[in-house]
Amino acid sequence: MSKTERDQLLTLPKKKFNFLNLIWLIIFIGGIFVSTDVTKTSLGAFFANFSQFTDIFVQMMHPDWSYLGTVVPLLLETIKMAILGTVIGSVVAFIYALLIARNIVKNQAVTGVLRIMMNIIRTVPDLLLGAIFVAIVGIGPVAGVLALAIATFGIVVKLFYEAIETIDPGPIEALTAVGANKLQIIVFAVLPQVMTYFISYCLYAFEINVRASTVLGYIGAGGIGLYLQQTLQVFDYGKTGTIIIVIIVVVVLIDYVSSKSREALME
Repeated sequence: MSKTERDQLLTLPKKKFNFLNLIWLIIFIGGIFVSTDVTKTSLGAFFANFSQFTDIFVQMMHPDWSYLGTVVPLLLETIKMAILGTVIGSVVAFIYALLIARNIVKNQAVTGVLRIMMNIIRTVPDLLLGAIFVAIVGIGPVAGVLALAIATFGIVVKLFYEAIETIDPGPIEALTAVGANKLQIIVFAVLPQVMTYFISYCLYAFEINVRASTVLGYIGAGGIGLYLQQTLQVFDYGKTGTIIIVIIVVVVLIDYVSSKSREALME
């Protein structure tokens, strides 16, 4: 570093201590203590039982590979759930996003009501959706597919309608000027600009659904999660380790392939 550069650094104005930052720091620290007291959190209890955690972890690191024949069909069921949920939710989100994009539908009352409905749907967690559908259709993968479909809808519709609203308005104006109808405008002016984004969002939702579908099994919504819960309940940690290892391998592979596919689409 030259002498001139050092002199410039020394002459840079120093940031003064902001009193507001101190207030936020005090609130943050106070919130930690209040939350710890309200939730009865005890770090001492965690470290006191740490040896039990290590014992369970060691047992999981000795997986029961004879259980692999049972795990693979369950994992395939989980992936099928994620695929069906992604396809159903994405198709509905595709149509819905066109209805709430304000550069497609000019009626603000219609788009406003539909957006409120969308936001309500997006606030419902996956597990709650799964529990609701288990109560409606019973235990099994159908409940999981329906829960994943609605979760996919919430993800894709939000991203897709925002992508539609940022497209180049030139092609829309040109087709409108020559008398094209709404369907022709969507097909020839809108979709060519956003289809790569839509496919990318679907792949992103599929990644999330593969992970979510393993958890939905805990509440009876099908998939491998139900057997993961059962092995934990009977303390058969060797089988639990087999399930966890298989899930990790498959999720990592799917995430990698999906990420590379999305990168290729956006190039």
